[in-house]
Amino acid sequence: MQLQLISIVLILHCMEYTNCQHASRHRPHKQSMSSGCQSGCLTCSEYNGCLSCKPRLFIFLERNGMKQTGVCLPSCPSGYYGTRSPDRNDCTKCRPECDSCFTGNFCTRCRPGFYLHQGKCLQTCPEGRVPSAAQRECVAECPADCDSCVNSDTCTRCAAGFFRLQGKCYHTCPEDYEPSDLLLECIPQVHCEVDEWSEWSPCSRPGKTCGFKRGEETRTRKVIRTPSLHGNPCPPTNEKRDCVVRKKKCPGKGNRRPDKRNRNNRRDKENQESRQERKREREKERKVTGGGEWEDSESRNKTERRRRRGHTPRSPISMDGGVGQ
Repeated sequence: MQLQLISIVLILHCMEYTNCQHASRHRPHKQSMSSGCQSGCLTCSEYNGCLSCKPRLFIFLERNGMKQTGVCLPSCPSGYYGTRSPDRNDCTKCRPECDSCFTGNFCTRCRPGFYLHQGKCLQTCPEGRVPSAAQRECVAECPADCDSCVNSDTCTRCAAGFFRLQGKCYHTCPEDYEPSDLLLECIPQVHCEVDEWSEWSPCSRPGKTCGFKRGEETRTRKVIRTPSLHGNPCPPTNEKRDCVVRKKKCPGKGNRRPDKRNRNNRRDKENQESRQERKREREKERKVTGGGEWEDSESRNKTERRRRRGHTPRSPISMDGGVGQ
């Protein structure tokens, strides 16, 4: 009898528990419009967050343990891609080997251990391609002098000691190009260019323009394009040449001291004038005294000139060999 009573109590308790569970499972959640919802939500619930989003936003279910809460985002997070429909826009999870994707069949980045090739994440790259762990992609098998390339004919970065030009790597740059250690490329050479010569300057000497006869003239030209490191250097930008000008006195300068030549010329001129004066005096005496007296005067003048020159006149010698008295 006791066993029957216990059985009846257990059955009644079980029925009550089942009804409670059913009631709790079907308990209606409070819904509200966007006035009380998070930003971007069109409708929401107190327990599940956003139930629908405003136009152009994606609904995404955030997982927190066993609970999922809806949020509205302008774009889907990494590992998900967005799908649009007239009713709602959802965030859908990418394939397991994809780290990020554009659609369910087109990956944009792969998870570690997989390599991207034409939108697919592969564990082994196809022929002609090699895996790049840094990029997680199947990259072209580059030539030995190339660090990275688009294909076997187009290099994007050269190995050390090489310089890139139009997709090729060169150890020595072609003609009219020179290496750039900064860009690691072959760049065009730049040659020097200069302007036309200026006019010759006035003839001068140590900064003077007067008081001399010989001097120098100068002219210059400007550099209009500076050469590159290996370009043709610039030619001379200034020139000098000797010049001769008509000597002229500098303004404000006094008369210079006459040189030795001028003094000699003046002395010669004075001597010449003195001789002419003496000659005129002798002619005058000759006219006054007559011929005989003129001869005696002439003889005296000659004797006087010899004496001045240091000659002593000889005594006249008689015909018989004696000396005249």
